[in-house]
Amino acid sequence: MLLKDKVAVIHGAGGHIGGAVARAFARDGAEVFLTGRHRDKVERVAADIAAAGGKAHVAEVDATDKAAIEQHLADLVAQTGQLDISFNAISVFGHLQGTPMVEMTEENFSLPPLTAIKTNFLTTTAAARHMIARRSGVILTMSSTAAGLSGRDRVFHTTGGFAVACTAVEALSRTLAGEVGKHNIRVICLRSDALPETWPLEGRPPEIAEVEKYMNAGTARGLLPRLSEIADAASFAASSRAAAMTGTILNLTCGSVMDSN
Repeated sequence: MLLKDKVAVIHGAGGHIGGAVARAFARDGAEVFLTGRHRDKVERVAADIAAAGGKAHVAEVDATDKAAIEQHLADLVAQTGQLDISFNAISVFGHLQGTPMVEMTEENFSLPPLTAIKTNFLTTTAAARHMIARRSGVILTMSSTAAGLSGRDRVFHTTGGFAVACTAVEALSRTLAGEVGKHNIRVICLRSDALPETWPLEGRPPEIAEVEKYMNAGTARGLLPRLSEIADAASFAASSRAAAMTGTILNLTCGSVMDSN
């Protein structure tokens, strides 16, 4: 098992990506500590993990609250004696895309990057302090193709502050990796394309089918990634099999973005 005897914390575990990664971590042997602002959503993920024979714990934690994050991690380490993996999957208001920046309010533009920077700074540095003490750990963050779109796609998509948020998370991840590498801690940012499985089934605007068709056609594989593929990649990145990997952006876009990361 890739993550046998590992202890992982997942912030935003009640969401689509956080939940999928939490299930994958538990499947691969990790004891998972699931947090979110909405306990009922997190508890549903924990129930799935328990039903599959995994070990999951639930806590209501606001991932933008420094004191709450640090207290939860302190309790986690007091209980288990270790923190091996930290993953932040909280939403950074991607739903605010769709309005040209020249027509967007300052609040709607600034909310995604400000939220992304705050939550990722707080969760990653809090985890790193515990990992430094044991000289071991993996920190995973989450970005999207909005950070690396081609010119054509920047014309097609109006990503607003969400693109800035994703770019900031990638920069933060690289910077932190450079600082904590000497303590045997790895930092990797997962960059995914859109995940149609996470789109609401009801109330979709009529044009969404054309958007999905355009986006599928823009990948090298001819289709967008699936949640299970993101989760499996996260589990691998957190494992010792990826020990040489740090300070990089893990490209999980099915080839919609191709770069040197």
